[in-house]
Amino acid sequence: MKKPKWVVQKEQDKKAEANATLWLFGLHAVRDALVNPAREKLTLMVTPNAQIKLEEAIAEAGITPQVVDPRKFHPPIDPGSVHQGAVLEVKPLNWGRLEDVCIGDSAPRVLLLDRVTDPHNVGAILRSAEVLGASAVIGTRHHSAPETGALAKTASGALERQPYLRVRNLADAIRALQNMGYLVLGLDGEATQTIEAAVEGKRDRPVALVLGAEGPGLREKTRETVDALVRIDASGQFGSLNVSNAAAIALYATKDHS
Repeated sequence: MKKPKWVVQKEQDKKAEANATLWLFGLHAVRDALVNPAREKLTLMVTPNAQIKLEEAIAEAGITPQVVDPRKFHPPIDPGSVHQGAVLEVKPLNWGRLEDVCIGDSAPRVLLLDRVTDPHNVGAILRSAEVLGASAVIGTRHHSAPETGALAKTASGALERQPYLRVRNLADAIRALQNMGYLVLGLDGEATQTIEAAVEGKRDRPVALVLGAEGPGLREKTRETVDALVRIDASGQFGSLNVSNAAAIALYATKDHS
């Protein structure tokens, strides 16, 4: 009996996922990946100068690098990428299930990204999430930035330490978080309620903040699923804020400052 098309597609997607690799570049991103025991490392290419700078990390990873003359250093990445003489082929990280990373702290906070596709924005959000103590950043399998060298470079090492999950369906993830006791707030510049007002008296609860892409904002389905729509209390319009800046401000606003 012939398999249905959707079954074949699912099997092909699973196989492609299992075989997927990415190239990290830049001294910072490569060093942090080398010393991350959870990161499966495949191929390291360095110039002699970069090898010296990464000496300790290379020893810790136990990997033998391919040392290449700078004039012949043409790694399989975008020629415009600033690689600083170091590239590392790796497997994507596996952070496990939503439940694995969103239960733990007394009042954890997570960020959900609704169609935020720019790797530089996601990288910057991962940095803010790490600095401000978010449990996870959650995007979708489709319509969100996958792990790439550009994302890793912008994240400046945070990609190796900050859980970044990509789920099939954002509304399902929101409902799962609500079932775990999360207060789920969607950021919308037109909302009447501020973030601070929404979390007043509830700072002991876990909070999830949902951010949309600049321009289109949150999808209708997302707006319907969250517990409340909130805005950043600012003198200007929320629309003028970059999504990564908005993520940082929202995380800070929901922090328990007591």
